[in-house]
Amino acid sequence: MPERDLRFDILIVGGGMVGAALACACLGKGWRIALVETREPRRTWPPGEIDLRVSALNRASQRILERLGVWSRLLELGVSPYREMYVWDAITGGGIHFDSAELGEPDLGHIVENRATQLALWERLEETEEVTLLCPAEMDGIELTTDAARLDLKDGRRIDARLLVGADGRDSRVRGRVGIAARGWLYDQRAIVANVGLREWHRETAWQRFLPTGPLAFLPLRDGRCSIVWSATEAKAEALLGLDEAGFRSALAQASDGRLGPIGAIGPRAGFGLRLQHAEHYVKPRLALIGDAAHSLHPLAGQGVNLGFLDAAALAAALDEARDKQRDPGGLWALRRYERARRGDNLLMITAMDGFKRLFSNASLPLAVLRGTGLSLVDRLGPLKQLFMRHALGTGDDLPPLARPEPIGDR
Repeated sequence: MPERDLRFDILIVGGGMVGAALACACLGKGWRIALVETREPRRTWPPGEIDLRVSALNRASQRILERLGVWSRLLELGVSPYREMYVWDAITGGGIHFDSAELGEPDLGHIVENRATQLALWERLEETEEVTLLCPAEMDGIELTTDAARLDLKDGRRIDARLLVGADGRDSRVRGRVGIAARGWLYDQRAIVANVGLREWHRETAWQRFLPTGPLAFLPLRDGRCSIVWSATEAKAEALLGLDEAGFRSALAQASDGRLGPIGAIGPRAGFGLRLQHAEHYVKPRLALIGDAAHSLHPLAGQGVNLGFLDAAALAAALDEARDKQRDPGGLWALRRYERARRGDNLLMITAMDGFKRLFSNASLPLAVLRGTGLSLVDRLGPLKQLFMRHALGTGDDLPPLARPEPIGDR
């Protein structure tokens, strides 16, 4: 690659869902964009195979992906809407039922394979000459100067950019190399994921039962199966992963209280450690963090990637404003607008999910009575329940332009 090609306006490290979404959001703005990723997304997979990693995309994320021009491709790859959600407590039986019909909405969101989302975004990037995809490539070092961010790759190439964006996940090397601390803690829990068959139709409904050892969620898939996310204590998770299929099926049927009928075939299982983490700062001169590089939270509400997409949309909006006002995209004038737009909202969601985890993942009888009563009470209070649903759906007005309900208009 000629030396002149190694200078960009925006350099994104991390080509997963959030990093690729930001690159797409910056298209058509006159920016010179580069994206660094260690490996390309999977292009194909066997018929009937469902990825172990799925996300519950809310309406705000759907709008972002529609406006980036990739939602139709996701529909081709396969998404599963969920129209209702049941949440109940294992100890008291108290619960709440959410129904999209109460809001006049067609659904509460869609369950989408992570690999499909990443592939659709990459295909969009490969259609344009505005983005240089540096893949496979691995970061070696970073230097931030007054005028540029400098990234050294392990293959010897050196890249200069006016703005460097870290979108390289929870264990972000970008965040570590630039000296931004992340505060948080490990949970004594692991999330077990698997795809399971059901003898009865899942009714395009998401189900979540709060057990003393952690929540168990069933997310409906397009082929009639469900993706499970079972967060359990380390000891419980270790025992569950060690069971054979029959033993795991029996444990899953008991944990789900038989609400979904008999459990059928169970696919491969995997476990992932859980951590709460929040970067002390999202930005420095010449640098911004987005997605899991900036924050990670408990998966009990499935909000992680939705927050990441909002980060990408908010940073793209801040960069649009910098361009319109002829300001430096890597200067703090633009980057602090992004940080103010997102850090407080993300902290609120992180804190709320941590509170829910602590309230629901324990066997304390007084707390069990409190949470069971609270769930049942909210279920009977229509306006309050609708407020919860609208917030989770992502239909608020304080959203970046790409995620708002109204048309964006000409830029």
